[in-house]
Amino acid sequence: MPLFKRTPFFLLDPPKDLDPKEKVFQVRFTKEIFRDYQEYLNRLNLYRKRVWTCKVSGKSNLTYEEALVSEQRAAEKAQQLPRELMSPVLQMIQYSTLNLTDLVNKIYGSLQENLFEGLELHAKRDGSESACKILKVVGSGKTTSYEVGWIGQDNAITSTSVLRADDLIRKKAPCGRNMLKIFIRESTSQNSPWIVHMDLAKKYGIPTEPPKDMINGEGLSKARKRLANGTAEDASKRSKKDEEQVVPVKYPIDDLLVKPVADDPLLSKRCPPSTDFKVPISSVGDLLMVWDFCMSFGRLLCLSPFSLSDLENAICHKETNLVLLVEIHTALLNLLINDEGEYYEFIQNKNRKSKVSLVTWKEYLCDFMEMTSISSNISTVRRGHYGLVPTSLKLEILRELVDEAIATIAVKEKLDERIDQQQALAAEKREIARKSKEEQKLIMEVATEKEMNQTNAVQDGNENVNSQLVAKEGKERKNAPTSKMGDAKLHLDGNENVNSQLVAKEAKERKNAPASKMGDVKLHLGRHLEKELLDQSVRTSPLGKDRYYNRYWFFRREGRLFVESADSKEWGYYSTKEEVIVCYCINFFASFSMYNNLC
Repeated sequence: MPLFKRTPFFLLDPPKDLDPKEKVFQVRFTKEIFRDYQEYLNRLNLYRKRVWTCKVSGKSNLTYEEALVSEQRAAEKAQQLPRELMSPVLQMIQYSTLNLTDLVNKIYGSLQENLFEGLELHAKRDGSESACKILKVVGSGKTTSYEVGWIGQDNAITSTSVLRADDLIRKKAPCGRNMLKIFIRESTSQNSPWIVHMDLAKKYGIPTEPPKDMINGEGLSKARKRLANGTAEDASKRSKKDEEQVVPVKYPIDDLLVKPVADDPLLSKRCPPSTDFKVPISSVGDLLMVWDFCMSFGRLLCLSPFSLSDLENAICHKETNLVLLVEIHTALLNLLINDEGEYYEFIQNKNRKSKVSLVTWKEYLCDFMEMTSISSNISTVRRGHYGLVPTSLKLEILRELVDEAIATIAVKEKLDERIDQQQALAAEKREIARKSKEEQKLIMEVATEKEMNQTNAVQDGNENVNSQLVAKEGKERKNAPTSKMGDAKLHLDGNENVNSQLVAKEAKERKNAPASKMGDVKLHLGRHLEKELLDQSVRTSPLGKDRYYNRYWFFRREGRLFVESADSKEWGYYSTKEEVIVCYCINFFASFSMYNNLC
């Protein structure tokens, strides 16, 4: 169950005395039922806020539905823990007061040192090493011996022997730290101390009674005791209180909740997206993730650019040594080795070289599959028939490689470098905009001042000319007819009007010319910086969601618009401009109709 602000959150019980024919409002992904429409909207608005955390993986800043999907994926990964390790691991988890990191390290170290029934490893046999499986632990202490079954072809046990611990050789840890971390979160209901789910405890015989020192208060404070003894009813009250504090939803709302009126336009149905992928529909997300990572970090991986179609065709091909796939696997494996992390330690235990070549990449890939517990088809890859591995498994392996690569120091440093470059470019863009604004203001002030000076000069010149003409005409006034004096006055007024119009025209041209020039420079710099910011971006985010919570993805190097279903299990795409325009227009007019109804 997703956590609300990192605290447990419980769903509401159905209303009492509910009539089967009664019209109610139901939340699609929680199945909660409401009689009151406003309460339903408040609850839905709460679920859409990014305040939820995946309880299993620890991912935060999610919506409730995204947290549900994240928990489902993490739970599937937690189920990959070998069954024979369930009981000893749960024993170490139950009522442990360590933090998550320390608990993972403790369990990981114990699994490397101790031997359990069902564990697969190697042992000395007739002077050589052979694969075997522990069937039974005989005795205890210094006299402990182990009954093992020798594994032949097709993982079948051919014979058994009783060996001592010195004869057993372990070449790999039974599981990785990341899987242990997910398993701990998935299998517990509380983390202070860690308490295993009741059904799991009963299934594997894990004690449910706390230790005596914990009961006496030595291991837990009183506050922790109250938390351990808290009831679901108290948690439900807390969740209701949090819900009451949520600000009511503001209109406009989803257009599906608004009834259409007579003058609303008729909307045609949206054309369905194409689904003719060569890979399984459920694996399209992995395909896009691997391709986008390789394109974003191509220089770091020393990979030349390639199209999504090239990768899809290569993944589906039955040929083993396709150049594109060989180069991708080699680059990712070398990145993990250079990081000197868990994979590096794993291959060092096998005495392998710290360099993957285009010839030996399959051996290193088998080592990675063993480390991540992807046991299916390892023998097929080891025999050199990688092309016969199912397409979905190929993508699963590549996805795990990318997940491990993202956590390497080299990728983190590259991300930090890109972020610093983006911040520098954004600061430069803001500085250019500020300077452009100041220069524009200064130019306008200078132009205005020039205009005023020239206007004053023209007026002074007109006054001098007028005074001279008046003086000259004053001498002739006695002898001049009245009509001539009127003509002279009209001539002076016409000169003033013409001069004023010329001055205004020149001032307008001076204002427009620098403004237009500065606008062109600003536009050019803005476009250049926008392109630089786009080139430095390595994070791909969805464009948005539609009314059904389908996510829309667009990749700069791919001309298609991809559609991901709410549960991330189905994918489609639009490839033509007409399809994209129709899809956009339907969403736009639906929102416009909704707005008109509300106004």
